Amino acid sequence: MEDQAGAGVSGTSLVGEFARDVVLWRRGQADVSACLLAGTVSSWLLFFGTGSSYTLLSLTSSVLLLLLTVLFLWAKAARLLNRPEPPIPEMRVSQQVVDQVAALLHSGLNTVFSAFHDIALGRDSVLFCQVFLSLWIISILGSLADFPTVCYACIVAVLTIPALYQKYQECVDRYTRFAYLNLHMYEMVYERFSMKCFVRVRDWGIELLKDP
Repeated sequence: MEDQAGAGVSGTSLVGEFARDVVLWRRGQADVSACLLAGTVSSWLLFFGTGSSYTLLSLTSSVLLLLLTVLFLWAKAARLLNRPEPPIPEMRVSQQVVDQVAALLHSGLNTVFSAFHDIALGRDSVLFCQVFLSLWIISILGSLADFPTVCYACIVAVLTIPALYQKYQECVDRYTRFAYLNLHMYEMVYERFSMKCFVRVRDWGIELLKDP
């Protein structure tokens, strides 16, 4: 049991490290990131951006039908003509990959259920505010676009924003700090102005009460 638990934790860490490398376009995973980004944008343009009648199910079925037909006819013709068969490798999912995916899914579900439990019992106010704000933003985005478009936008954001921030971190931090200082200055000016207005209204009210 301990060996299985250790393997699950190790698999989860490997999957998490691979996901971070893909999101940040580093350690030789830039090609995977580029393919995912290109596939996401292309699929959105194909299904939603061009007014096409294709759906994910119909396109997948058509591609698989064409692929299997070509391979089947190729293999039959190769046997009749004494030619080599299609170079199709034996496709199997290893038990290690299944264990890694199961461990990652198990860890994610436990985190979600634990957060839900803490919020439902009122134990974590900060977490409640974070989840409330996140769900509120998701609700606003859902009212502006359909669910697949929001999912595609989230995938594109995950594959671009962290990598761009890491590349231009100094510039982004500098402008963010500058914006924060300006906002703080305007907040101080607004507080002084509002205090002056309050004092004037208060003095004016006192003078009205003093007049017979």
